[in-house]
Order: sequence, then C-alpha cells, then structure tokens
Amino acid sequence: MSPLSSSHTVALVCDFFYPNMGGVEMHLWYLSQCLLARGHKVVVVTHAYGDRQGVRYMTNNLKVYYLPLGVAYDQVIFPTLWAFFPLFRNILVREGVTLVHGHQSTSTLSGECIFYARTMGYPVVYTDHSLFSVSLEDGIASVVINKILEITLADVDHIIAVSKACKSNLLERARVDGGRVPVTVIPNAVDGSKFTPDPSKRYPRDTINIVVLSRLVHRKGINLLTQIIPIVCDKFPQVHFIVGGDGPLRAMLERMCEKHTRSDLHHRVELLGTVAHCNVRDVLVRGHLFLNCSFTESFCMALLEAASCGLFVVSTDVGGIPEVLPPSMISLAKPNAEEVLRALEEAILIQATEQKASSFCSSSAGEKELQVIRQRHSTVCAMYSWPEVAKSAERVYDQVQANRRDDTLLARLRRYAIVLGPTWGLLACLLAVCMHLLWCLCDFVWPANKIERCIQFKEEEEDGEEEEEDQKSR
Repeated sequence: MSPLSSSHTVALVCDFFYPNMGGVEMHLWYLSQCLLARGHKVVVVTHAYGDRQGVRYMTNNLKVYYLPLGVAYDQVIFPTLWAFFPLFRNILVREGVTLVHGHQSTSTLSGECIFYARTMGYPVVYTDHSLFSVSLEDGIASVVINKILEITLADVDHIIAVSKACKSNLLERARVDGGRVPVTVIPNAVDGSKFTPDPSKRYPRDTINIVVLSRLVHRKGINLLTQIIPIVCDKFPQVHFIVGGDGPLRAMLERMCEKHTRSDLHHRVELLGTVAHCNVRDVLVRGHLFLNCSFTESFCMALLEAASCGLFVVSTDVGGIPEVLPPSMISLAKPNAEEVLRALEEAILIQATEQKASSFCSSSAGEKELQVIRQRHSTVCAMYSWPEVAKSAERVYDQVQANRRDDTLLARLRRYAIVLGPTWGLLACLLAVCMHLLWCLCDFVWPANKIERCIQFKEEEEDGEEEEEDQKSR
C-alpha cells in the first residue's frame, strides 16, 4: 500500500446498506472496505433493518450504526427534521469523524445528515447514483426530490457522480453550478475475483440461455420484458430464459407464462425470485447472453458483473449505459420492444452460429469462444477496480480538506441566499439558523469534550501483539 497523503475518518451515510442488496449498497460496501485497506477509518450510518439494530462490526472491523429510525417507504426513513441531530452529533464526536460522505438523492437519512454535518462545520462529499426527470413526467416525487436535493447541495464541498450522464442530469435537475461546487465522475466497479467466467456451468445444456437479473419494477423495463419473451421463445425454440430478482411486477411475468402455454413458457422461463449477491455469479455463469431492459440507469453494475462472467450484453441505450462497456461487449437498442427484440435476435443468431460451429469442430471453435470469454473478463477487470475507485475518492477527500471554506453561519446563509434565490433561500436560511441554535443547545447540555471517544480495536490489537513480543523477548 502506498503511503497516504493524509488519513481520514469518514462517515458514510445512506438509508441503503446491508442486509438490503443493490447497486448503492454494494458501492458503499466495497468503498468502505477499500478505504479501510488504505489505512482510513470508516463508519457507516444507516437505519435498522428488522432485528439488525444498534452497533455491528463487519469485515475488517467496519463499524455500522443501525439506528432506530422509522421506515416510510422502500427502505427510506421518515423525515426527522431536528430529532436525529443530537444522536448524529454524538456519533461524529465519538468516532472522531473528519469528513461526512452522503449517498443517493432518494435517501432521507443522507440529506438530513448532510445538513447536520454542515451545521457543525464538517466537510461534506455527496455521491449521486440515479437519474431523475427534471419535469413532471416521472411524477411529483421526482420534482420534490430534485428540490430537496437542490437545497442540500447548495452547501456541500464536493459532488461525485457515477457516470457522465449522471453528472449532466444532476447539474440540470439540482441546478448545481459546476464552477461553485466541484463535480467529479467516479464510476462504479466490479470485484473481478468474485465474478469469474466458467462456461462449463451453463445449464440447461444445448440451449441458448438468456439471463435477466434486476428488481422486478417498472423502471427496470419488466413491461418490456413481458412483450419480448413470448416472441423470442416462439421464434427460437432453443432459447431458455433465467430471470432472477423479485418485486411488484413478478405477477406480470407469472401471468405471461400462464397465458402463453403454446410456447411452454412455464418450462422455458425460470423465475428464481430473490438472488443473494453471493449467488449472483452462480446464476450468471449459466448464461450465454445478459439482457437489460431498463428505462433509466445511471451506471448499472449488473452489466459489469455479467460481462466479467463472460456474457455478451444486450441492453437498452439509456442514461450512462453507453459509457459502461466497449461496443464489442454490448449491443445497445432504443428502449422499445421492436428495437430490443432486434438486438436480442441478432445476438441469439450469432450465439447459435457459434454453437453450431462448435458442434462440428469442437476443439478449435470451443477454444476460440473460451478466449473471447476470458478476454471479456480481463477487459472488465482492467477497466473497473474498486481499489481505484477508493483512490479517486481519497483524492477528493484530500482536495476537500485542503480547500476548506468559510463554515461560519453567516457564510452559509449567504451561500443559501445566492444559490437558492429569495424564496427557497429564505426557507433554507431559517432551517440553518434553527439547526445552529439546536447545535449550540446540544453543546451546552452535552459538551463535546465530555463525550466518551470510541476505542480503536485495530490499535489495541497492535498493542497486544507488541506486548506479546515483549513477553517473549523477556
């Protein structure tokens, strides 16, 4: 490990974390593990998940605060306004946090903690993982999220986007001035050691297996998928679909299988339900092709995992997806049934030709296919690495600490007034003043110097090893 320019104590804050599994959750997990490996201290702040409450220690002594906050919808907490502030302040002081890193615009916890941290003068970095419309076409929820995000980002130190498309979308919908707040693109990555190809695991045999892995919700294009599957199965008798994931639209896929009995979809479409992340690779290596029908994606880590396992990808051309893989590894189509069907049929025909050649000349054709699969894996591993993501985040942290701004209340109020205008700026200023008064009250009732600091177990272990060596030498 290279020597660090400075060591940080980072609080990663988000509603979404283990045991919930998704793109944001995996990003937080791998980022925290790589930062720990680089010598930084990391704590994760999230809400309780069922019986998973209180303080938990995970791999490499990653400390996670599962806090007793009520969940409103889709693992997002109810807004607490000022109620959570004293507890969050206690965590930051106890852990000796030097920087707060919030994630995801739909996370209420992240937005509140960013506001709390700025009140106390902590530098704040924010990472956005999603794309949202700037109009009412996605509903009133997207408009509300955009306005809250605009207020939140008016006073952060640095912004990270996971793709260029995500960056441009964020700049537009949150009205972020890139000259005022630096915005850096740091993509997601994949753990190539866990997503290795193995063509011998393809099952069923003598078929072309198409894998779909996603949450079964509208924005993932499940409506599109139900239109495509019956047509593909009618046209290609050798095709077999493997669908992993769960969600409210699973019933739509089940009805599709019941309706098209002539194509025997009950036996040709596997609905696996929820797939644990540790089993994702086992599902991917069964396939030849990976299909993604999403209507919106800022990056899509599932494409990396599939390509790392050697699958050719067919995907809708939306959001940041064109940035993820080179053209030799992916076929892009407009997000409608006709275009996705055309791209998928072309990929199936190519795969069928390769299988036919392999059956006639098994040694040379099979070896050539294996080389292509290995090349896809090595290409993905070379392009995307979690340690490199952590290094990029570390550079952002260094930059933020080196360029500290004026964090006085007056300076913050001035920023809100300039960025948000007279109406929303006044509201943000009132909130900032109320939060500042609450902070002063907390400092009076519970002085920071009276709050007990947390024990650093890593240091204790090193001290214990030194004591054992001293005893042996004696």
